[in-house]
Amino acid sequence: MTFSASLARGVAPTAPGTLHARTVTGDLCAPPRPGLTVRFGRGERPDVDLEVGVDDLRVSRRHGELTYLRGQWWLRNTGRQLVRLPRGRMMHTTTEPVPLATGYTPLFVKGSGYREHLIELYVADHDDRGPVSRRRAATLRPETWALDDDERLLLVVLGQRYLLYEEDPRPLTYSMAARQLVHLRPDGNWTERRIEHRIEVVRHRLHGTGFKYPLVHDKTEERRPYDNTLLHNLLKGLVESTTLVPPDLNLMDTPDGPDTPGLQDGSPAGQP
Repeated sequence: MTFSASLARGVAPTAPGTLHARTVTGDLCAPPRPGLTVRFGRGERPDVDLEVGVDDLRVSRRHGELTYLRGQWWLRNTGRQLVRLPRGRMMHTTTEPVPLATGYTPLFVKGSGYREHLIELYVADHDDRGPVSRRRAATLRPETWALDDDERLLLVVLGQRYLLYEEDPRPLTYSMAARQLVHLRPDGNWTERRIEHRIEVVRHRLHGTGFKYPLVHDKTEERRPYDNTLLHNLLKGLVESTTLVPPDLNLMDTPDGPDTPGLQDGSPAGQP
């Protein structure tokens, strides 16, 4: 049987700590009993309690387990392939068990090629009221960050590949961006040094405001004047938050047309 409903929508009211788990081939509900272990993998009962990746030989017959201890469910990877948690966190067999937070947690078991097999988990909390319809409620607006006109233009030029939703975007180099900005705003005094300074100002201003990705180095790391990773984080977060949106690419239009010198020269993204 294939289950179409998702645990992301919530679960019916159950005792706090109850574990709900679901894959495309089955589901289960486990009480919060100390020492209880729920096993998942490609195998069959009684070796596993929840089947996942049953047609994928890269998935171990017993790939992982969840054990209720000290008032929490603890996840452990026992398979040969990695298990991916939210925010890109990976678990190997040598990784220490990880406690599950209450609410919804999706797990992804690495399989053959690019395949990943989803396991949905939901740990009931004290105030769970089950699925609640919010069809008439106002939509929450995404959190965005204020940019002045120069900052927006600069970030659009540097991040145009992100706004085009390319598969693996990278920022333009400062030299490429400077050439385009001089073409767009000849009176703007755009130099590589000025671009570097303006980006550093934006990164430090948004740092600590709840921005999704790191924008400054840890104090223990060596400071580098140009860091492509931090610039990538900045652009990715601004696009994902809709602070920058595809129509912003219109800022790069000129009376002579949308020519953008330097982008077609084949130069790699990132500062040389």
